[in-house]
Amino acid sequence: MLGQEGIVFGPMSFTQRVVIAMGAGIVFGVLLNLLGDPDGMVNAFLVDGVFYIVGQIFIAALKMMVVPLVLVSLVCGVTSLGDLRALGRVGGKTLLLYLMTTAIAIMLALGIANLFSPGEGFELSGEVVFEAAEPPSFSEVLIGMVPDNPVAAMADAQMLQIIVFALLLGFSITLAGKRGRHVLNFFNDLNEVIMKMVFLVIRTAPVGVFALISRTFANQGIDILGPLAGYFLAVTAALLLHLALTYTALLKVAGLRPIAFLLKMRAPMSFAFSTSSSSATIPVTLNTLKARLGVDNSVAAFTVPLGATINMDGTAIMQGVATVFVANVYGFDLVFADYLTVILTATLASIGTAAVPSAGLIMLAMVLGQVGLPVEGIALIIGIDRLLDMLRTSVNIAGDGAVTCFVAKTEGALDLEVFNDPSAVLNSPQAESPSEAQR
Repeated sequence: MLGQEGIVFGPMSFTQRVVIAMGAGIVFGVLLNLLGDPDGMVNAFLVDGVFYIVGQIFIAALKMMVVPLVLVSLVCGVTSLGDLRALGRVGGKTLLLYLMTTAIAIMLALGIANLFSPGEGFELSGEVVFEAAEPPSFSEVLIGMVPDNPVAAMADAQMLQIIVFALLLGFSITLAGKRGRHVLNFFNDLNEVIMKMVFLVIRTAPVGVFALISRTFANQGIDILGPLAGYFLAVTAALLLHLALTYTALLKVAGLRPIAFLLKMRAPMSFAFSTSSSSATIPVTLNTLKARLGVDNSVAAFTVPLGATINMDGTAIMQGVATVFVANVYGFDLVFADYLTVILTATLASIGTAAVPSAGLIMLAMVLGQVGLPVEGIALIIGIDRLLDMLRTSVNIAGDGAVTCFVAKTEGALDLEVFNDPSAVLNSPQAESPSEAQR
């Protein structure tokens, strides 16, 4: 049932359904992999047939929502702030926190990697080949933020360009006064319609999550972890520590309860794990922050799309551990200056990392090149990158949520009653938060 009380599927909540679907998908996928019939009828019909089709349709439906949702929600958020100086404060805090947490993530990753020493004793078999795509330079990223054609930017889902255009449009609507209010009313009505569409897609989430997870584990299995167990464990440990330490500290500084935050972020983190895409998870992340954690739309509409574009803590962790892994495999000794270069490059590279599956590998080529390591080493970790991509995307989403809650709390745009209410559920499009009802 979908009504004023939120998303409820019979006796179970939306989050419970998604988590159960994810767990069932892992078990079913591993069982299919253990059957060892990659060319058989079951694999052809189920794994590469039904699961592939259902999963891709689900991801496509989510991505279909992203551009209109970000554009409209951001315009509504900017105009609701009213004071352009308030947006400057929100933007400054958000950007600073995203870069700070990314830098902490890469430093933590390098520390864990040196403790685990992944790659030592790893035997190269045959020639290693990897064709690295050319990563954009930092100047190109900055120039590319401004769209020369906003329609083309939306067609190509260029999130930074869409954010810049939406900010300018929101500013203009605010400055236009009475005339601008007519346009704002249109965007507010359009926002309600888009939210209706979002929830129609979200209702199919358990089926989509099950299909995606089952296919991933049916193809990957667990045997692939053997040769790269040290690397896998190092990345996983760094991800979990960053989640448990950095984000917990950030929330506590803001006077918020980390446990309440993590429990309520299960749904978007599960989505992120299933899709390996921060951008595809934006609809769920936005609704969770507004409906379950009490964040006002004026903040969430800005911080979440920006976070999905530039906040890549999980990717930075992978790049740090992978750098040490490749250095150990090829017998390179990294010095202190190299570590500083990795920290700086990975932090800045996170801004240019697309919010799509495995995009971090492209930016890893830039990081390795900066410290003189062979880019071909990326081929060694490609096999298990899909599984790690799922984990690090979940951490990225948690980071988006933690920074959003911090900024909202410091701006007086967070409802503490909703944040601490364990019964708060995902809102239907008709349900307004108290802050939205007052505007």
